[in-house]
Parts: sequence; structure tokens; C-alpha cells
Amino acid sequence: MSLERLLGSSTQSSSCDFLVQMLSLMAQRPSQFAILIVVLQVVWPLQANADLYTLRVGSGHPAGPTVYAGVLQDYFVPELKRRVAAETNHELRIIEGYGGSIASVAETLEAVQIGILDIGGFCTCFEPAKLFLHNFQYFVPFGPEGAEVGVRVARRVYDAHPWLTEHLEENYHQTIIAINGWDNYHLGSSVPWEALDDLQGVKIAGAGPNLPWLELAGVIPVQSTLPDGYMAMQTGVYSGWLMFPSAYFAYKFHEPAPYYTLIGFGAMGGAIIITMNTRSLNRLPTNVRDIVVEVGRSYEIEAARILDERQASGLENLRNSGATIRELPDEVRAQWAESLRNFPDEMAKEADSRGLPGSEVVSAYIETVTQSGYDWPVKYVIN
Repeated sequence: MSLERLLGSSTQSSSCDFLVQMLSLMAQRPSQFAILIVVLQVVWPLQANADLYTLRVGSGHPAGPTVYAGVLQDYFVPELKRRVAAETNHELRIIEGYGGSIASVAETLEAVQIGILDIGGFCTCFEPAKLFLHNFQYFVPFGPEGAEVGVRVARRVYDAHPWLTEHLEENYHQTIIAINGWDNYHLGSSVPWEALDDLQGVKIAGAGPNLPWLELAGVIPVQSTLPDGYMAMQTGVYSGWLMFPSAYFAYKFHEPAPYYTLIGFGAMGGAIIITMNTRSLNRLPTNVRDIVVEVGRSYEIEAARILDERQASGLENLRNSGATIRELPDEVRAQWAESLRNFPDEMAKEADSRGLPGSEVVSAYIETVTQSGYDWPVKYVIN
């Protein structure tokens, strides 16, 4: 009798019959019995522990026009399911909810915290109180303009300063499994302008921590969100957006605000974080948890690559759609950067006053960017 036939018949028989067969085999063919025991030790635990796990993944931004959410949908989720199916005896069922269908951009942190979402992606810019220091890249404008460089620098800062991760774990019961960011920030407006004086008293929207960049221009800052931008500019609630090309075109902001000025405030690497409810992560088998972490890191690389592609295609599409695009003269950009020379130190000290390691983290970010070979337009100093 073959081992395969014995294994098949034994797993289908009653417990009593199976015991009789095992005893008989042990007496008649001890070597084959030993092999069977080894096989059963492998097969039975896998069958006993094979489970279906359900995860809810989402973001407040829609997946189509927003790169980080789109890469969650198109890469992270299918890659996670594929690897779990291929490398483990488990299966993932993933419920997806983007565009605020489960939680808005300002609710995702809390949705992950209480378990409405198991995995959520969001911009730290919408959590200015709870995640003040996680906006360190916004505190240092005119940085690297490429997303891949920005995300790579932010990853080094996160790895060197575990407080950034521990803060979320200890206070909001979630673990950072990936970071991403935005592409290079510029300024779009519904009104043409040439000199900074032309923006005096004009209402310009932004995510929040980037609004101080506009202080030199004397604009009236308005905190807003991407999903609200088109209608708000169309109806005159405000007249412009601090926005990167990938989203400015994808959200069709060029229709109500066709004037797009290339300023180069920088790509905000690390401004997007993907977090997972710690309890949800810990209930997964070890091999599945390991895959979640690995796919999260590969997501960072994929999302940054696509961000840079979408930055280039966004600018090209804006030109082809009739938007008026101009570059800010170098001397004006230098003047703008000079006006923000003390801004990083001010924000670092504000973080320090809140009991956060502000000076440490902001200094590390500036130094890491410098080590990457980037040439700052102004020398920032954290005292």
C-alpha cells in the first residue's frame, strides 16, 4: 500500500478505524510508519491553522486621482493577497473603502485607532495636534523636488528616530507599515499674478502646515482638503491652492484655476503614512505579519516611483489642457526662501515646547537631505 493511499484513507476514516490502521502499520512496516508520522506532523497543523482573515483598508482620498490611495488599491492590496496565498496556508479577504466611504481624510487616524479600519492611509497634515512633529518635512520648505528622494530621506529619519513610530503605537494603537508623500508643491490660482504684491489679500488654500509658506506673499490662508477644492475655487470661496502637479491635474483644479506657477517648495516625503491597527496586526499569524511589513516597504518604493511619474505627466497634461504655466524667477524664489529662513527653527522649538523631540527630528531631516547631495537655497539652522 502506497504512502499516498494510506494518508488519503486514514484522513477520511473514523478516529477508531484510523487508530487501528496506525497500530497495524506500526507493527508491520515500522519504517513507513515513521515517514507517515513526519508527514502528518506537517500536514495536520497546516490544515488545523488554515484561516481566512478579513481586513478593512481605506483612505479619505479617492484612489483614482490620489497617488498614495491608488497604489494602495492597485499594488498594496493585490500584492498582499497574492503573497499570503502563495506563501502561507492562509487567505486574506480585504474590504476596501477609499474616497471617504469609511473615513474622511481627517478621520482616518481615529478610524484605525478604534478598528473601523484595520489599515488606513492619510496625510499627517490633517492631524496638526496629534501628529504635529510628523509634519517635519513641511517645516523645511524648498527641499528635494523628487518624490523618490523625499521618501527615501524620510525613511532614514523614521528609522533613526523610533519616537515617530512609538508615538502612534503608544497613543493611537497603530503601527506604521509604510510611508509615502506628495510630489513637488507649486501654486495654482484662478487669478493671474506676476509679482508677490499681486497676491496680497488673495485667499489661498492648503493642507495646513504648508500655509505659513505663503506669509511673505501676504495671502489669506485657508485650510481645506483636496475633495473640496474644485467647488470651492469654482464658487470663489478661495482663489488658489498650494498643490503638486499630480493632484492639480487629476482633481481638475486647472479648470477653475488655470494659472499654475512653478515655485518648487519641495516634495513632502513622509507626509503620508500607512498605519495598521496594532491589535489587528498582532492577531495575524507570524508569517502573515511578516508579509504585511515586507509589502509595506515595497509599497514605499512603488508609490514614490509612481509619484514622480505622475508629477511629470501632471505637468504635461496641464500644458496640454490649456493651463497657463510659468516658472517663478530664481531671484524671487531665493527671496521667498530667505523669508522662511527661521521657519524650521521656529517649528522645531514649538515641537520642543510640546514635549516632543522637535529640534532633534528637524535637525536630522535637514542633515539627511544635505547628505543626499541636495543644495538648499538657504541655510537652515536649528539653534
